[in-house]
Amino acid sequence: MKVSDILRLKGNTLYTVSPDEPLARAVETMAEKDIGSLVVMEHGDLVGMLTFREVIQMLVRNGGGVGTMLVRTAMDDAPVTCTLETDMDEVRRMMLGCHARYMPVMDQRMLMGVVSFYDVAKAVVDSQNFENRLLKAYIRDWPQEETPPAH
Repeated sequence: MKVSDILRLKGNTLYTVSPDEPLARAVETMAEKDIGSLVVMEHGDLVGMLTFREVIQMLVRNGGGVGTMLVRTAMDDAPVTCTLETDMDEVRRMMLGCHARYMPVMDQRMLMGVVSFYDVAKAVVDSQNFENRLLKAYIRDWPQEETPPAH
């Protein structure tokens, strides 16, 4: 399974923010949309990721408030990315290796979407459920063995 398969099922709703937007407004957007991340874009280029992790770290450093801070003060300015062709096993390894819960999907310099750790886990579970159904159908349809002859 590839990243493109997940994005096709997930849909293409994508939320972005500018690095010069007030952090408070970005946090409001995340709360309103019930999302855990915003992709930070500047002049059409990916420049960072803002996730709840960065927001919480900024709140701790700033005594519980964001004041007039900008997104660029809190964002991860070097997010790990993948492509539409990246295999899901590789995405899992990358996410686990760098503790990323959200990963921008890029095609050259164009943002194609974001996959979350939830999306990856759901794809794995859905794939396993599909394989289980196939195995059960195979076993159910397997010809019953005849009783062995008596000796």
